[in-house]
Amino acid sequence: MKYLRLLLYPFSLIYGLVVIIRNWCFDAGIFKSRKFYIPVISVGNLDVGGAGKSPMTEYLVRLFKNNYKLATLSRGYGRKTKGYFVASRNSPRSLASLIGDEPGQFHQKFPDITVAVCENRVAGIKTLQVDHNLIILDDAYQHRAVKPGLSLLLFDYNRVKEPHLLLPAGNLREPFSGRKRADTIIITKCPGQLTAHEQTVILDRIKPFTHQQVFFTSINYQLLQTLKGEIADIKLTADTTVFLLTGIANAHPLVQHLKIYTQQIIHHKYPDHHRFSLKNISKLADDFAACTQPHKVIITTEKDAQRLATNELLPLVKDLPVLVLPIGISFLNNGQQQFDQFVLNYVTEYTKHHQLH
Repeated sequence: MKYLRLLLYPFSLIYGLVVIIRNWCFDAGIFKSRKFYIPVISVGNLDVGGAGKSPMTEYLVRLFKNNYKLATLSRGYGRKTKGYFVASRNSPRSLASLIGDEPGQFHQKFPDITVAVCENRVAGIKTLQVDHNLIILDDAYQHRAVKPGLSLLLFDYNRVKEPHLLLPAGNLREPFSGRKRADTIIITKCPGQLTAHEQTVILDRIKPFTHQQVFFTSINYQLLQTLKGEIADIKLTADTTVFLLTGIANAHPLVQHLKIYTQQIIHHKYPDHHRFSLKNISKLADDFAACTQPHKVIITTEKDAQRLATNELLPLVKDLPVLVLPIGISFLNNGQQQFDQFVLNYVTEYTKHHQLH
């Protein structure tokens, strides 16, 4: 891996130069960055891959959905549609193909809010602001055409100590200095018991700016559910064989969580956002049928479950005992109240200011 990074490093320099010039053009006003008169919260990260953006977006939705006309806006990575698209109650079960994995997950869990996708976030916000008074942008840190009122930047605890290398030699989408644009930094996927010394080490590595608050969160695994969202009447034990199906950026925390209950894990692992084929699921079904253990189950993530709901796969999936393991987030250091107040203050003050204006 070290030698591969060295080979790719010249390309990272070229990529980095392009990104630096682009960011400079936005900072200098050569490229326009649009600010809106309603609160806009951006959730993003510097790395390629998952840093826990979806659980954070869902946390914000739960915080605001009862008091605001709320909409989420994403690019809709991996969807087959183009332009502006809104999920509706009449959307087909294969919604992920129309709006992407994460937006499909948001719509399934929060059917009463607006879940929209649009490659052009400015155009998307212009449309949404007519009927909404708060917009949450999912995975929009590099979308400089929009200037959010509040920017949350996430770092995966498991990757904090990796070299700060740009694509393709590393995992950064932009130089590490780009973290300066964030209002708040959140270290996600931390161990539940993170010592003060470990937190100090992370802060020394991240080097937050003086204007930035830092919060630490851990994954909060919830009860297993069926594909229909009902609580599953099953408990994992040491005798349970788990067939784990994932197509996410980093499945390591999930695997470690399942090992608390059983060491018998057969992992069908695919790349992030992988579109499961009939061949993939047929192999899973065959392996599951060939297992002679009396206690066995198939577990997948919420995001992956969205990609199982296609007309091609459903006939096979419906005959398999597929369960979904939802996740949430928990704040460490009793930081939840402080974080909630921070974002609530922004939305309240921003709204009042522009109403007066």
